[in-house]
Amino acid sequence: MDALCGSGELGSKFWDSNLSVHTENPDLTPCFQNSLLAWVPCIYLWVALPCYLLYLRHHCRGYIILSHLSRLKTVLGVLLWCISWADLFYSFHGLVHGRAPAPVFFVTPLVVGVTMLLATLLIQYERLRGLQSSGVLIIFWLLCVVCAIIPFRSKILSAKAEGKISDPFRFTTFYIHFALVLSALILACFREKPPFFSTKNVDPNPYPETSAGFLSRVFFWWFTKMAIYGYRHPLEEKDLWSLKEEDRSQMVVQQLLEAWRKQEKQAARHKASAASGKNASGEDEVLLGAQPRPQKPSFLQALLATFGSSFLISACFKLIQDLLSFINPQLLSILIRFISNPMAPSWWGFLVAGLMFLCSMMQSLVLQQYYHCIFVTGLKFRTGIIGVIYRKVSWSRAQGKGWPCAACKRLAAKSTHYCPPAGSGYHQRSQTCVHCGGNCQPHVSGCPALHGPCPLPQSAVVSTPADHPGDLLPLAASVAILPAEAREERETWRENLGPSVLAGVALMVLLIPLNGAVAVKMRAFQVEQMKLKDSRIKLMSEILNGIKVLKLYAWEPSFLKQVEGIRQGELQLLRSAAYLHATSTFIWMCSPFLVTLITLWVYVYADPNNVLDAEKAFVSVSLFNILRLPLNMLPQLISNLTQASVSLKRIQQFLSQDELDPQSVERKTISPGYAIAIHSGTFTWAQDLPPTLHSLDIQVPKGALVAVVGPVGCGKSSLVSALLGEMEKLEGKVHMKGSVAYVPQQAWIQNCTLQENVLFGQALNPKRYQQTLEACALLADLEMLPGGDQTEIGEKGINLSGGQRQRVSLARAVYSDADIFLLDDPLSAVDSHVAKHIFDHVIGPEGVLAGKTRVLVTHGISFLPQTDFIIVLANGQVSEMGPYPALLQRNGSFANFLCNYAPDEDQGHVEDSWTALEGAEDEEVLLIEDTLSSHTDLTDNDPVTYAVQKQFMRQLSALSSDGEGQGQPVSRRHLGPSEKVQVTEAKADGALTQEEKAKIGTVELSVFWDYAKAVGLCTTLAICLLYVGQSAAAIGSNVWLSAWTNDAMADSRQNNTSLRLGVYAALGILQGLLVMLSAMAMAVGGIQAARVLHQALLHNKIRSPQSFFDTTPSGRILNRFSKDIYVIDELLAPVILMLLNSFFNAISTLVVVVASTPLFAVAILPLAVLYTLVQRFYAATSRQLKRLESVSRSPIYSHFSETVTGASVIRAYNRSRDFEVISDTKVDANQRSCYPYIISNRWLSVGVEFVGNCVVLFAALFAVIGRSSLNPGLVGLSVSYSLQVTFALNWMIRMMSDLESNIVAVERVKEYSKTETEAPWVVEGSRPPEGWPPCGEVEFRNYSVRYRPGLDLVLRDLSLRVHGGEKVGIVGRTGAGKSSMTLCLFRILEAAKGEIRIDGLNVADIGLHDLRSQLTIIPQDPILFSGTLRMNLDPFGSYSEEDIWWALELSHLHTFVSSQPAGLDFQCSEGGENLSVGQRQLVCLARALLRKSRILVLDEATAAIDLETENLIQSTIRTQFDTCTVLTIAHRLNTIMDYTRVLVLDKGVVAEFDSPANLIAARGIFYGMARDAGLA
Repeated sequence: MDALCGSGELGSKFWDSNLSVHTENPDLTPCFQNSLLAWVPCIYLWVALPCYLLYLRHHCRGYIILSHLSRLKTVLGVLLWCISWADLFYSFHGLVHGRAPAPVFFVTPLVVGVTMLLATLLIQYERLRGLQSSGVLIIFWLLCVVCAIIPFRSKILSAKAEGKISDPFRFTTFYIHFALVLSALILACFREKPPFFSTKNVDPNPYPETSAGFLSRVFFWWFTKMAIYGYRHPLEEKDLWSLKEEDRSQMVVQQLLEAWRKQEKQAARHKASAASGKNASGEDEVLLGAQPRPQKPSFLQALLATFGSSFLISACFKLIQDLLSFINPQLLSILIRFISNPMAPSWWGFLVAGLMFLCSMMQSLVLQQYYHCIFVTGLKFRTGIIGVIYRKVSWSRAQGKGWPCAACKRLAAKSTHYCPPAGSGYHQRSQTCVHCGGNCQPHVSGCPALHGPCPLPQSAVVSTPADHPGDLLPLAASVAILPAEAREERETWRENLGPSVLAGVALMVLLIPLNGAVAVKMRAFQVEQMKLKDSRIKLMSEILNGIKVLKLYAWEPSFLKQVEGIRQGELQLLRSAAYLHATSTFIWMCSPFLVTLITLWVYVYADPNNVLDAEKAFVSVSLFNILRLPLNMLPQLISNLTQASVSLKRIQQFLSQDELDPQSVERKTISPGYAIAIHSGTFTWAQDLPPTLHSLDIQVPKGALVAVVGPVGCGKSSLVSALLGEMEKLEGKVHMKGSVAYVPQQAWIQNCTLQENVLFGQALNPKRYQQTLEACALLADLEMLPGGDQTEIGEKGINLSGGQRQRVSLARAVYSDADIFLLDDPLSAVDSHVAKHIFDHVIGPEGVLAGKTRVLVTHGISFLPQTDFIIVLANGQVSEMGPYPALLQRNGSFANFLCNYAPDEDQGHVEDSWTALEGAEDEEVLLIEDTLSSHTDLTDNDPVTYAVQKQFMRQLSALSSDGEGQGQPVSRRHLGPSEKVQVTEAKADGALTQEEKAKIGTVELSVFWDYAKAVGLCTTLAICLLYVGQSAAAIGSNVWLSAWTNDAMADSRQNNTSLRLGVYAALGILQGLLVMLSAMAMAVGGIQAARVLHQALLHNKIRSPQSFFDTTPSGRILNRFSKDIYVIDELLAPVILMLLNSFFNAISTLVVVVASTPLFAVAILPLAVLYTLVQRFYAATSRQLKRLESVSRSPIYSHFSETVTGASVIRAYNRSRDFEVISDTKVDANQRSCYPYIISNRWLSVGVEFVGNCVVLFAALFAVIGRSSLNPGLVGLSVSYSLQVTFALNWMIRMMSDLESNIVAVERVKEYSKTETEAPWVVEGSRPPEGWPPCGEVEFRNYSVRYRPGLDLVLRDLSLRVHGGEKVGIVGRTGAGKSSMTLCLFRILEAAKGEIRIDGLNVADIGLHDLRSQLTIIPQDPILFSGTLRMNLDPFGSYSEEDIWWALELSHLHTFVSSQPAGLDFQCSEGGENLSVGQRQLVCLARALLRKSRILVLDEATAAIDLETENLIQSTIRTQFDTCTVLTIAHRLNTIMDYTRVLVLDKGVVAEFDSPANLIAARGIFYGMARDAGLA
């Protein structure tokens, strides 16, 4: 380099240490300034150029118009190029005129000139590629300015020293150059306008990062606007930014799907090549060895292919940050040497302080970029996995018809097996599912992936140990570069402490397996605890689903005890895990200290000449602190990686499942004149199950109405599923031409308005919509619903009765105007007169679907004469097929079946049993069942069978007079034109459930106080005091180390080494013990709080009135018991511990730094103001973002749940793609709050770390300023502490924010722990006498009731008396108040006025359990709980085994139960799904028999069962309850025609009350109803 500038007019050396280092006034040689210093920016730009051009080529955002800013930048670039060329020509001019400029004067202008030209061209190229702000050029201009500052100073000093300017031309051009590069730097910091065609032009709230400048991105200034807005106003959803295009579900999921498909293709190719390899000869096989195992598609590889580049960039950022982290200990070493050397020039110290600050800032900025990159990748992980699983669920064969089993509840259809539901032809009565012993789940309450301990990786779903996969990814990246860190540290240590450092490293290595063992043990505890948590949540879910049954039977205490038993075990495990965690914390706290101690001990004792000075001690401490974090994270990483590996395998297994074959049903070709054809079809639910349907040959002509009949379990529903392509086709062909509409047996209703349910994604056609509602008998329902057709329908149609749900499902099909209608027994859930209306107006030959192809599965034999032909199934085969008359003449199984039920009648008269009323105009009769079951979970009943009608018609023939008579007119209501449904665009006030709102503002102090009280005030105080002691011990040990390093030396040796080591060790161990004690105290307090808060929540919810459960979605309540209790159990205590830890660390640092350098106190105030400002802006915004994220998460689960339960309907209507878009939209809505939340943390960290880095700067600066009064030990102590403060301050704000976010769980739990409760279970001063009620007389006196305050009365001034032992039937049309009356009897509803007396005792005066335990109800919908049969019959264990067997004998279950190996301990699955509906109803009968109550209520208990079971129940009731008072709500009148009296309710008042015969003779309302049902 000297040759470049050693000759000619420059004549200087390249480097001169006397000029540059060993002087009070340093400067660089002219040669250095004109060569290397001028070249540095140019080298940077040329090195960055290839990568930058590649980046620009692949990232075009449109072009930016030539703005004034762009022109100005270009002009500056051209001017700089001209200046450089002027310098070059000046050198040539000198050469021509005999002066000999040094070579550097030719090289440097040439290099700089070409580089300036390149920069100018880049400015224009960036504009054409749509880049608004260039980071590469900002850094280039910054380097130009920084490298020009030294010559700027030098030239002035030189001119001043010489008294003249030696080279005026170059002097002038340099300062012009400096002014231009400074201007270029300033202009580069401004960003250009958005490019044409950018999202900003169309998006009202675009993501600001895309248009942010380079510096704004580096410092996250672009978030400041939201932080300020969030501080001033609580953020709402509309304030959130839109997502970037590349972060949206549509893009991310598509990329992941493509990568997965590629994996599947590779696996298929591998499989094909392996299969072809099997044809090799035996000799080849011997030579080549065993065949390779079939390759499976790898989900991990798909993830890496999609997100690998982001992960790689993140790892690079992390590596740079970690390498930077080793510079500060080296600078600390130089600083201590500087303090130790009084002769050193003072500028050394200022330079080191400045470099420490610069290094810390660089480290902070790079670290934040790393976190930003990795967490955004984590969110993309989550988006991608949810999207891929959702799409798989939409087409998974396991979701086709078989609902997922309990074993795979946490991932819908995750497991490879499933159970076909009852009705699919696979469950036979008294059988359990062949796959899981009957533990089938007919309803999935949400993507199991989305709540509870989850099989998905932490990324897929939302509440698991790594809620963000980002929690795992940063961990992986941190530990991935651990070897590089360790190598760097080892070299530094070796320089400082020599071989003795190996002792410390050895201890670190030994601590890894110890930490690993603790992690493994904690994982084991966690797994056990998760199992208990699962069972508790499952039980709570059952309790919430069956809460009405528990209340009616007064069984709450039994289930309360069960939940508390599980909770006790859960808390015990949590306690053990917390103690283990405390031990782990002790190791974590002591490990760096022990490593330091052992290293120093070996160092001072290994060689008497080894002297421990400040430099060695504090540099080592800093290095140990750096290595502590990754080493302690290693076991956690291994544990989490294991968990993630299992999760990925489960997802992989799920994604590899067979999908439904869209080609299984041929949609394009079919024989002319036919709509449906099956040729030799054999179908099964899964490959490993026997065929459900076999040898089917069916052809359905276009426009035909085909009935499918047959006994239970013969495969009727399976046939419909086969036509939909939901079953696996083993052989044969299925053809179906035209669009399809499907009405499933169990209606699937979406959680949206009734109108949206009917339209199902189609455009609104008012005329067709009106016609559909009329045909499906929905008009009268709409008048009753609070918002008409804009009424929001709750989860699973909770606020509709079973019949209404079925009619809405049917209306959806009718409105779809499809070509083929597959109707799976839609008439079973509605009343008989409604069934007739629907058949006549919709399905039948005169209905709106006339002319369409209709396949109707039905049990109602009365409709069969009107069908075109009938398919009779038996054991999965077609036993007979043909028109109705032909089948009768054939005298086959179908004819025999009909004869059994109608022996005395001519079969041709069946049709006449459905007599028309009086004319077409009378058909507008109110045709719906009791809508009041919006407050019950009871479904409706089958249509009356032909045989039973005939039987009662014969009984009534004597009573009914000829002709119509002139009795009370039948109550009919006509809808005039003005009353037709108004199609409203805006939603009316028809919302049943209030939307869960995100709270706003800070969390109230009372919530913190509630938690502190739950923890225990003494425990809280003890924890704080222990932390004060721990901080004092920590400061003490470091001050002691500082004093040790300053020990006076005698004969170059330190004295009192043993004493120094002993005290240092004692203080360190004391610190660790205090930390462990505080962690244990927090564990005890945390568990106590978890117990108290859960208990309060549980007891309140069990005692909440039924109205609360009717208006609150079960998911919302369950969320309190799962997510919020999980936060209180497992997150709050560790967050509080970490907050205390970081708070006392920060305080300790300030105390130490101020004590060492009192001047630092001056800087504390401005830094504290800045810190507080940042914290306040951050806390307000991040808290609200967290709340918005929580609120927007629930719809993802709900939609997933809906899709899982309605998958077959969605597929049938060909709406899978629409639902995928809806799911993507909901996930994106959730991500819109996740992204700003992540950025808020980055924004905070940059601000806080700036404060922390200022602490480092000032600690070093004041140490330099006061070096004359400071010793090296104090400086080492002060600066090594300040190096940790950044982490402590940052962590403190994060923990404060986390605490606020997590304490919301306490707020939510307390909110639901203080809701209104029902009356006391037992009123001690007012208990009924023993043996009450003796007679069973029930009296209503002027009784009125409403469901909830503010609603209309449903019963008005009801006065009636039922004598003891009477059998009373209760009937009435829609809204009459039948269900309400029974609910009042059990005080599920409390009186608004009046009273109910049972045997003279006012029921309102006694406790609820005293009342309910003396009444018995057999509900319409028999609910069983998972557990033994004995528990379902006698949860309190108060009956003997003989009593139970007696009840089973009378309820005709004895044979079934005794045939089970477990007997009374037979395990019922959730909801009793492994028993048939009939068996479940018989279990309810057995419960009633055991209770031996004087009053029995039947809520149409026999509606949903076959005739055989109904006869059993009716005969048992007649014999066993002959002396009891029986009240029966009857939808089917045949069940009450032999009762003592019948009560007819109408609009909440008594309309008629007399014997059935008298009422029919009176020709009133009852007569009209009986005639509608064909009984009069």
